[in-house]
Amino acid sequence: MIRKLNLTLSAIPDALVALMLRVFPALVFWQSGQTKVEGFAIKDSTWFLFEHEYALPLIPSELAAVMATVAEHLLPVLLILGLFTRLSALGLLGMTAVIQIFVYPDAWMTHGLWAAPLLAVVARGPGRWSADHLAGIDRRATG
Repeated sequence: MIRKLNLTLSAIPDALVALMLRVFPALVFWQSGQTKVEGFAIKDSTWFLFEHEYALPLIPSELAAVMATVAEHLLPVLLILGLFTRLSALGLLGMTAVIQIFVYPDAWMTHGLWAAPLLAVVARGPGRWSADHLAGIDRRATG
């Protein structure tokens, strides 16, 4: 019975799994980015948070606010499209590490849930249902 179940579950297309590994963490970062802007402008509250709560060592708060806001909008779009996927996932994984280490060190379970699918995408690639695969940038995918 377990063997039959395993065979049935192994029929789930790898491309579908890869797509889900890309889309769901991307949506977390996109939604976070949306809370930082009003239209095309960074909110006053965002500047305040980066100066007081999200303050990072070595990076001025104004620069960190712009970098994070741009990254949280650009990288999720690239990740969902599957374009420059491994680099996009690596960028979001880096952001996750910075948030974990410098901003919210007690939130390791949440950050682990973001990091796991991003690491899978970095390691295994975007899958067949991706712009990278269609363009021949990353054809490692088998599913």
